[in-house]
Amino acid sequence: MGDNELAELRRRKMAELQRQTVDQQVMEEELRHQQQADAQIHLVLLQIMEPEARERLNNIRLTKPDFARAIEQQLVLLGQSGRLKQKITDAQLKELLKQIIPAKKEFNIRRG
Repeated sequence: MGDNELAELRRRKMAELQRQTVDQQVMEEELRHQQQADAQIHLVLLQIMEPEARERLNNIRLTKPDFARAIEQQLVLLGQSGRLKQKITDAQLKELLKQIIPAKKEFNIRRG
């Protein structure tokens, strides 16, 4: 291996390490932004929901995280738009969930 080849390998390795460092910094920045957004959502939910309703939403988050996030976003929008006159109770959250979740279809299979 000549000096030129060795220098080229070193240059490539340094460039790769720099790209990895930049990629890691970008990922860390995105994670910080996501954590800040989650903290803001949490604060709004504390202000607009009763503890029982928040507990129900947390239980939903355990089984259906994407669905819970969509509900949170809708609730935050309601709270920020000023359309909520009081905190959301557990009963109100149940009604909201019933409206959003489509009714399950039942299938009966009969064998003759």
